[in-house]
Amino acid sequence: MSTGEEPKAPGLLDGRFSPTRPLAASGNLFAFALDVLKALPKRPFQLREFIQQAWFVASVTIIPTALVAIPFGAVIALQLGSLTRQLGAQSFTGSASVLAVLREASPIVTALLIAGAGGSAICADLGARKIRDEIDAMEVLGISPIQRLVVPRVLAAMLVATLLNGLVSVVGVAGGYFFNVVLQGGTPGAYLSSFSALAQIEDFWASESKALVFGLIAGIVASYKGLNAGGGPKGVGDAVNQSVVITFILLFAVNLVMTAIYFQLVPPKGS
Repeated sequence: MSTGEEPKAPGLLDGRFSPTRPLAASGNLFAFALDVLKALPKRPFQLREFIQQAWFVASVTIIPTALVAIPFGAVIALQLGSLTRQLGAQSFTGSASVLAVLREASPIVTALLIAGAGGSAICADLGARKIRDEIDAMEVLGISPIQRLVVPRVLAAMLVATLLNGLVSVVGVAGGYFFNVVLQGGTPGAYLSSFSALAQIEDFWASESKALVFGLIAGIVASYKGLNAGGGPKGVGDAVNQSVVITFILLFAVNLVMTAIYFQLVPPKGS
């Protein structure tokens, strides 16, 4: 029996496809990040949770990070070795490889592994707590989930990211040295002695700063998606996938901004 009303297209007028939904989600994520930053200096600090999470994140990321760093360093060394040979500047292969690994490859590899392995584990853990109503129970008892669960995980991701960044730098440079000297016939002495030709200590601190910020972003996004998971196990899986994708997008955008700021503040060596 017809009621005389026009049928509505499903999902178009009920708010599920609202154009403001992405803006609302971005605002909620930003507000959550501010809450986490405000909770960082609060006491009591969950030292035991922080140590456990740091060890857990390191255990699931250290081996994949080292394995990924080797081909990254190798590809950079092979590409730069071929380019410098064409230009007749083989003596700068080592310094160029170090710059490429230290400035860009190392923090990016670290961020991808922290987000893909550590962040997904953090999101799955918090999402499982959410669907089991543990988060709601903590709020009923007057315990802040952000201070109790999120802050230790974010700080653990930041600490492990900075430490892994140094590991990736060493492994990447060592892998580049091996492939340049063994496969391309480069000179070991020239490769090692050219390290200081273009690189400077500010490059290392910029790389560590990037890793620290990337770890912060990965921890916050993973925690946010985990605490807002719903719909049972499938919802947790969707939250993990979304957290990894969102983190990757934010990392590349922030990396562009930080790189541009670095080149404005720190002049190249010898300029």
